[in-house]
Amino acid sequence: MRIISFCADSIVDAAEKGFFDWVVKQDADIICLQNLGIAEYKLRDDVYFPREYNPYFFDSADGKSNGVAIYCRQLPKAIMTGLGFMDFDMDGLYIQADFDDISIGSLLAPSVPDNDPKAQIRKNQFFEQFYNHLHKVRNKRRDFVICGNWGIAHKNIDLQDAKSNHGVSGSLNEEQQWMERLFHEEHYADAFRLVNTDADEFSWWPDGEPGKNGWRVDYQIVSERLKPRVEYGAIYKVQQFGKHAPVIMDYDYELPESAF
Repeated sequence: MRIISFCADSIVDAAEKGFFDWVVKQDADIICLQNLGIAEYKLRDDVYFPREYNPYFFDSADGKSNGVAIYCRQLPKAIMTGLGFMDFDMDGLYIQADFDDISIGSLLAPSVPDNDPKAQIRKNQFFEQFYNHLHKVRNKRRDFVICGNWGIAHKNIDLQDAKSNHGVSGSLNEEQQWMERLFHEEHYADAFRLVNTDADEFSWWPDGEPGKNGWRVDYQIVSERLKPRVEYGAIYKVQQFGKHAPVIMDYDYELPESAF
């Protein structure tokens, strides 16, 4: 099973830069997209609806900013939108495709513009609720892969300039500790780091210049039983489709031919 995750920061701009031309050639089973920047009903061009995939969208409340999507080669049994967090669901943060015994999610965490304290409080509240959600679902008889822009650089190795970014949202101690709790107490894992421990692997450049001030905030987080099934991981940087780069992960797992 191959899953590609990409935070587009405008799917229209990414498409114009060749994202869909590239991604349909990658033989992915699932494509998770975040921060579409446009409502689904405004996507008129066939490029956004590759015939090889069944696409599902969850638009943000304003219809233009934080929408997420998931493209499935095989039909899922069900699609879930939102997380049941009353204060966050209408932000278009999460969509999930359920198959027989595995669920794949596309996540966009709340952002904190200009280190705004109120926005940081909102982000922290979201992650506390999300932690409780992940604690509950780990007891279900299914596996989980949650892909997307988590808005957190887990460790200093995930920051190109950790010193300059000290105290910036996404690299705060409480945020990194939250992720540590998720991994050590709930036994989830950062799939990419299970197969790649290099120090120069970044997926986001806030200034839009690869090679400058890089962060790794785009993850595929897997539940415990999937840890030994992670085979390959890469961040695709040959072409630039936006400020983020696609994350490609291969798993020793085969989705069913059809859910029906």
